Amino acid sequence: MLQIVRENTDLPVIANVSMHEPGLLQNGEKLPDVLQEIADLGADVVGVNCRLGPYHMARALETVPLLDNAYLAAYPNASLPEMQEGKIIYQAETDYFQEYGEIFRKQGARIIGGCCGTTPEHIRAFRAGLTSTKPIKTKEVRPIIELVPEEPSPLEGVRLLDKVREECTVLVELDPPRTFDTEQFFEGAKALHAAGADAITISDNSLATPRISNMAIASILKHEYDIKPLIHLTTRDHNLVGMHSHIMGFHKLGLHDVLAVTGDPTKVGDFPGASSVFDLRSVELIQLIKKFNDGISYTGKSLKEKARFHVAAAFNPNVLNVEKAVRLIERKVEYGADYIITQPIYDTQKARVLKEALKEAQISVPVFVGVMPLLSSRNAEFLHNEVPGIRLTNEVRERMREAEKAGRGNEEGMLISKEIIDSISEHFNGVYIITPFLRYDLSLELLQYAKSKEQVHVI
Repeated sequence: MLQIVRENTDLPVIANVSMHEPGLLQNGEKLPDVLQEIADLGADVVGVNCRLGPYHMARALETVPLLDNAYLAAYPNASLPEMQEGKIIYQAETDYFQEYGEIFRKQGARIIGGCCGTTPEHIRAFRAGLTSTKPIKTKEVRPIIELVPEEPSPLEGVRLLDKVREECTVLVELDPPRTFDTEQFFEGAKALHAAGADAITISDNSLATPRISNMAIASILKHEYDIKPLIHLTTRDHNLVGMHSHIMGFHKLGLHDVLAVTGDPTKVGDFPGASSVFDLRSVELIQLIKKFNDGISYTGKSLKEKARFHVAAAFNPNVLNVEKAVRLIERKVEYGADYIITQPIYDTQKARVLKEALKEAQISVPVFVGVMPLLSSRNAEFLHNEVPGIRLTNEVRERMREAEKAGRGNEEGMLISKEIIDSISEHFNGVYIITPFLRYDLSLELLQYAKSKEQVHVI
């Protein structure tokens, strides 16, 4: 943008940046480097504005030398914001600003103004605090103490991402319990692990229904049972602060595989009136998690250690135009997704169509295609009509209706699932088995069937 403006006018150009952390931008770049870069692109005045009050903005400017090809500017907020009766309020103590007029001048600012919450009284206070309007010619620059993140320790064993690129890899989802009774859950997890499940995936309050914390469950699986977990994280239930904290917790607990998802709408769950947060979109959550691999927080601050996350993204292939929908996968990969996990499919042609669409779009990330056994005709109709993102073919629905009349609905549901696994295995190495209602016996049978399939080569 700055280059375009500079090419089209000789008028003075002022370009400012904002920071979460004094002296650091959100991508981890240092303020002096960024301001020099902006000046080199043609800005006549470069500076900082918004987010920070006078104290932290002045501290940030202490790290910036006087530039040869641009002047400095500062536009602090009145204060940190607070919420009062639903309104964002800034403190209005203008006397506090008076002492900072001279401080900003001594840090080299040629233009001093105000951003959020400031009034003409704040600007008047700046002016009253100046002992001189003469620009400084030299200044002492405070060095930035750079905290270089340590490289992570090597992980034991083969990562899911590496395995699925080479051979059949099966994930099995088990929902955390809705009560304090976890016996059946861990029995299922142990049985699936013993049968060769490559990881147990743990949802984050699936269908907007409250369950035991998946972080707690995943930690127990890993540290007490030596079972690899793949943990889900939604943008629905966690604000930005909570997500940041959760991801840090994942790292310290050794939970290195994460599925970043938006989450089912609260209206389908136990608390339809509950608020959904959505501070970030799912692609922004992917991007945030991958920043941790560089040892950088959301604000750009060093975390002193690099994480080792592999991030999965969700995809719904149950759409009319899969070829068009795969653009969403392309976008998620651009934001940092390492592999894809899909909703369950109930059409044996979907796997082929998806593979062809990915090939056409030149998308080569591994894909785990979902399969979930049907328990009855009623279960099939519920999934088709009420659960977001799931669609059954008319043939499957009719097969379930006829099978239920004959008293073999469960058997037909398993047969359909095996047919789906056959179609997946022809085109992908990744199979994602979703366990209905903790019926891990069904997932166990499908897992053994999937593991019996010959290896295929992904695109």
